[in-house]
Amino acid sequence: MWFSLSFLIVLITSSFTSTFSTPHSYADILLSQSLRGKSRLSSRATTGRSFVPIAPGRQLLQITNYIIRAQIGTPPQSLLLAIDTSNDAAWIPCTACVGCPSNSPSFTPSRSTSFRTVSCGSSQCSQVLNPLCPTGQTSCAFNMTYGSSSLQAGLVQDSFTLASDVVTSYTFGCLRQVSGNSVPPQGLLGLGRGPLSFLSQTKPLYGSVFSYCLPSFRSVNFTGTLRLGPKGQPQKIKTTPLLTNPRRPSLYYVNMVEIRVGSHVLPIPASAFTFDPNTGGGTIIDAGTMFTMLVGPAYTAVRDEFRRRVRVPIASPLGGFDTCYNTTITAPTISFIFGGGITVTLPQENILIHSSFGSITCLAMAASPATGVNSVLNVIASMQQQNHRVLFDIPNSRVGFAREPCTA
Repeated sequence: MWFSLSFLIVLITSSFTSTFSTPHSYADILLSQSLRGKSRLSSRATTGRSFVPIAPGRQLLQITNYIIRAQIGTPPQSLLLAIDTSNDAAWIPCTACVGCPSNSPSFTPSRSTSFRTVSCGSSQCSQVLNPLCPTGQTSCAFNMTYGSSSLQAGLVQDSFTLASDVVTSYTFGCLRQVSGNSVPPQGLLGLGRGPLSFLSQTKPLYGSVFSYCLPSFRSVNFTGTLRLGPKGQPQKIKTTPLLTNPRRPSLYYVNMVEIRVGSHVLPIPASAFTFDPNTGGGTIIDAGTMFTMLVGPAYTAVRDEFRRRVRVPIASPLGGFDTCYNTTITAPTISFIFGGGITVTLPQENILIHSSFGSITCLAMAASPATGVNSVLNVIASMQQQNHRVLFDIPNSRVGFAREPCTA
């Protein structure tokens, strides 16, 4: 979610604060228990395949991202990292970070014997966005924004462990200063396509192939999975071509060609779906945004047909949702059709969201911003992907979808 969607996402999600709030201390206990008793990890990854548990961050860390368990440094320090397919460089709160949450675990570089900084003249420094190397400074740093937050980090390297695979000299940002409150408290792992993403740094090990199944955002369990590497991926999954947009090369573009509500194909102009390298327009698959956002004409068509089929009086808007009801409703199915004839049909739990007290139900989608670069971008987001296996196969330029219940 590196692009500026979170202003609307924050507005939307603020109306649905969970009635069950899990403190960070519980997340810390869960993390320590899950890692207890594991055998000593090897210093070199050789498997070519890893299955990493995924949980929603909503209950554990009060964030909209999904999270995984990771270990950084030697000896390893454990953190719960948000995953984001539209972000590249990982960044982790380090001790003495100004503005990082004080009640959440952070990484202590002085405790790691394998920690080192990255020099200003290195190739990694040239690959990070907005590098900072003022005169007289030898270590690389960078600035970036994430949602409504700004952050500054030193570019560093250390060992990075997921499941039983250790990646030595992994390059990431060590957060020094943060302003704003949209930064995941224990850090983020970028699964985008840029040179400093996890996918690129582990290409010799995992071959630029991964998939995930995201459990229901209401769950508190690590029942989803991030599968890394070509081994263990579903063999009969239906796929659509993966597109590359040079204007926004980190994002996973696909060609959405139509949308159905029930069996009705909506009269949406082709321009609403057009993949355009010049404007950045088109459709992306993103695990870092919670609710699907459709460009104006597409969203209006979905909303109007949805309302027509529900036939219940509309309640007042709630947050960023404009199609809400004060009663229980039965939602029609919504289907996204992609190039190659791939149809992804959403069940009700991927379409409706309920307020904390259950009294209000809303269509869990919104219109893209009216202006700016994201006004031409459709985002198929995490809530609409939950309980599906989504495959990203970079060497074969394809994205796959298959229904897979992974919520306990």
